[in-house]
Amino acid sequence: MAAAAYAGIGHPYVWGGTSPAGWDCSGFVQWAYAQAGISIPRTNQWSVMVQTGNPQPGDLVVQNGGVHVGIYVGNGMVISALNPSVGTLLLPATATGTSVFYTMR
Repeated sequence: MAAAAYAGIGHPYVWGGTSPAGWDCSGFVQWAYAQAGISIPRTNQWSVMVQTGNPQPGDLVVQNGGVHVGIYVGNGMVISALNPSVGTLLLPATATGTSVFYTMR
């Protein structure tokens, strides 16, 4: 997932989008997981995972009380389709508020 997440950097944010032509945060995460052969729901993606205090690259980062999701890539960094102004980018996990991490392990 982390490798696919890096491949997503620079793609536009489009509300409800699910492809590299334009995606929102959950569409981006769903796409990245699919690149690794893992099917996850379009919304409430963390519902199929378990919370972790020791995130690893590829784990989900849920922010703003569950309204935003990204992919943890290590060293405190997340790749996320943030908004229409900046698109998909690499940023610190602390940049958008409190983070809760989820893993499939």
